[in-house]
Amino acid sequence: MKLSSDSLEDGKLIPAEFAFCKTDPAKHATLSANRNPHLRWDDVPAATKSFALICHDVDVPSKPDDLFKEDREIPSSLPRVDFYHWVLVDIPPTQRVIDAGSYSKEVKPRGKNGPVAPNNTRQGLNGYTEWFANDHDMNGDYFGYDGPCPPWNDSILHRYVFTLYALDVARVPVEGKFSGPDVLKAIEGHVIAKAQLTGTYTLNPRLA
Repeated sequence: MKLSSDSLEDGKLIPAEFAFCKTDPAKHATLSANRNPHLRWDDVPAATKSFALICHDVDVPSKPDDLFKEDREIPSSLPRVDFYHWVLVDIPPTQRVIDAGSYSKEVKPRGKNGPVAPNNTRQGLNGYTEWFANDHDMNGDYFGYDGPCPPWNDSILHRYVFTLYALDVARVPVEGKFSGPDVLKAIEGHVIAKAQLTGTYTLNPRLA
């Protein structure tokens, strides 16, 4: 199975229109267009009954000590953890493309609705749900796609891995509000094939 995109190139920087935030000379970062990228796949196994799509950042700092400090960068040696940006399940087995902007077109404070999503799919909660939990203006349930917004003082490019799973079940056995780890656990033993595409992103002008 192969995964490709008209919106981003494997291993290259993700354009800002597909990010939650973009650089701003005055205040380091500002909200961006936050459109979901275009994705296309082929060479699908004949036994596929549905697809699941997960996008996650594998380079999120494991400790907040140096976040947003004007006088320092977050060191590359700091252990990193996962942050989920998109969790989409029950994609029909006949589908081969997701159009740019079809699931997300802007930043919506307090999050987008879910889990019901276009084309009879369902979307899980992304990492901004927890990130904004204590923010009076932004807290809420963030379903679906919300793009990159890495710390502007991080010393490394963040990698965003889009993984498409071909499954032998028509419906992923998760209910209500679910997360990336919930889906990964639920599809264990049901993955026929998978394909990946990785983009990078930074808000650190030194790395751009």
